[in-house]
Amino acid sequence: MDFTNLQAFVAVAEQRSFSRAAGQLFLTQPAISKRIAALETELGHPLFDRIGHQVQLTETGHALLPRARNILLELEDTRRSIRNLSGQVGGQLSMVTSHHIGLHRLPPVLRRYSGDYPQVELDLQFMESEQACQTVLHGDSELGVVTLPLTPPAELKFQAVWSDPLHIVVGPDHPLTRERSLTPKKLLEWPAILPMRGTFTRMLVEQAFTDLQSPMPLQVKLATNNLETIKMMVGIGLGWSVLPQTLLDEELTCLHLPKLQLARELGVVWHAGRTLSNAASAMLDCLRRTVKPG
Repeated sequence: MDFTNLQAFVAVAEQRSFSRAAGQLFLTQPAISKRIAALETELGHPLFDRIGHQVQLTETGHALLPRARNILLELEDTRRSIRNLSGQVGGQLSMVTSHHIGLHRLPPVLRRYSGDYPQVELDLQFMESEQACQTVLHGDSELGVVTLPLTPPAELKFQAVWSDPLHIVVGPDHPLTRERSLTPKKLLEWPAILPMRGTFTRMLVEQAFTDLQSPMPLQVKLATNNLETIKMMVGIGLGWSVLPQTLLDEELTCLHLPKLQLARELGVVWHAGRTLSNAASAMLDCLRRTVKPG
């Protein structure tokens, strides 16, 4: 079985498009179609249904996809292990991170890493932490520098790098600033602006209020994953939120709620079943040496 045919199949399955898969692999669309046709001939079954402009996996295609991914990942893992024998730190390092971490935490790490290992070509992509973890799980990136999930998948290894305290904040003119003794009940009487449901930070906040056995549910007025946007909305008085210390300034007022101490862990994740390249191992070491907790 030709590995390039499997690569084309996975690309079409993930992109749901022959043209987009061709762009991803830097091939022409006829070349992609030829590879899929060869694979279908070899297997004796069609892999895709072409309905108008839509491409959907057949039953055979659904059965093949996870196996094809594993074969390609094992092939890349073998290549990486062989390259590692040289001991050289070079080549491409594929990493994913969130915009917030990339802006507020990673710059000194990347500066040191680039200085120590100039032969590494860094492929850094930005996305939400939840998506980044999935990207590492699927083998599309070696490392993810993310907000760590409360319960990391068993397939991922992780290391906490930064402790990231979260503070309850409101705008300077919010009525809650005049409360002498803030309680969870008083806080929950006002609408909140939080990251979207399903994000690691949102789950952390929801879990904290559940642990307090709060008598009232969270009133989430607005939800967005852009922390800068949340900061702006809070600053103009649209609600309260929880934000990391790196975003605190005179536009926000911190509220003290003794029973609610929030902190998330930021760190690095990698696939437990894959061999890390020398470049990725060096990045892990750089993170451990460069970054201090807090």
